[in-house]
Amino acid sequence: MKDLAGKVAFVTGAASGIGLGIATALAQAGVKVMMCDIEKDALDKALADLKKTNADVDGVVADVSLKDQLQAAADATIESFGKVHILVNNAGVGGGGRYGEWSQKGWDWTIAVNLMSVIWGFEIFGPLMEKHGESGQVVSTASIAGLVAATNPPYNVTKYGVVALSEGLRRELEPRNIGVSVLCPGFIRTRIIESNRNVPARYAGAADTTGENSTVPPSEFAEMARQAIAAGIDPLYVGELVREGIEGNWPYIFTDLQFEPSIEERFAEIKAGFDRIRDRVPRH
Repeated sequence: MKDLAGKVAFVTGAASGIGLGIATALAQAGVKVMMCDIEKDALDKALADLKKTNADVDGVVADVSLKDQLQAAADATIESFGKVHILVNNAGVGGGGRYGEWSQKGWDWTIAVNLMSVIWGFEIFGPLMEKHGESGQVVSTASIAGLVAATNPPYNVTKYGVVALSEGLRRELEPRNIGVSVLCPGFIRTRIIESNRNVPARYAGAADTTGENSTVPPSEFAEMARQAIAAGIDPLYVGELVREGIEGNWPYIFTDLQFEPSIEERFAEIKAGFDRIRDRVPRH
C-alpha cells in the first residue's frame, strides 16, 4: 500500500502508547484514523491533541475483547469514513502472571484482549476491505515475546498466537489483495505494566496477582522489564516503523535488535532438534 493519503485506518488501543504512536504516524501521512480505546478520558485527550494538528481523526470507545463492541466500532468507522483500508489490532494487556500465581479470570482476560480481539478484528474488518476492493493491510501487535518466551506464560501464549494467526492469514489473504504484518516490539515506553487499570468488571480480580497489585514477589526479569519499559523506545518511532511496514507490506515489523540473539538461539535449538533425528527418519 504505497500511497496512504486518503486511506482509512482503524486502530485499537489508540489512546496511548504504541497505538497512539501508530495513529499519529498514520494521521501525519494523510490517513483518516478511527481511534478506538476502552479509556474514554485518554481517548478524548488524544483526539483533541491530534485535531490541533489538523489530523482527520475520530474516536470510539469499546472493549475490543467483546465481539459485539468491536462490531459496533467497525460500524461507527464506516458511518464516519465510508470504508476502511487499514486495521491495526493493537490493544493489549500484560496480565496473566507467572506460574504459581495464575487464575481463571487472569487467563480469560489476557486471552480475550490479546488474542480474541485480534481474531475478531480479522473476522469483522477483512470482509469490509474485500468489499471495496481497493486493497487493505492488517497490522497486529504481538511482542518479541511472541517469538521467544519470557516469564509470563499467559502473555507469551497470546503473543505466539498473534504471530501464528498473522503468518497463516498472510498467505490466505494475499490473493484477496490484503497484506498482513505482525509487529513484534521490544521494550517500548508504554503503560502496559499498569494494564490492571482497565480490567472490566466481568474479570474482577484478574489482576490481583499482576502488576502493581501483585501478591507474589516480582521476578528479577519483571523488575528488569519494568525499568526497561520506563526507559524504552518512543512509541512515535514505533508508529513511523509501522507506517513504513504498511507501505512495504512487511511480514514482520521489529523495533530494535536487543532480542535478536535470543531468537537466533531459539531457532538453533529447533534446528538441533531436527538434527538429532536426521539419521533416524524412516526411508520410504
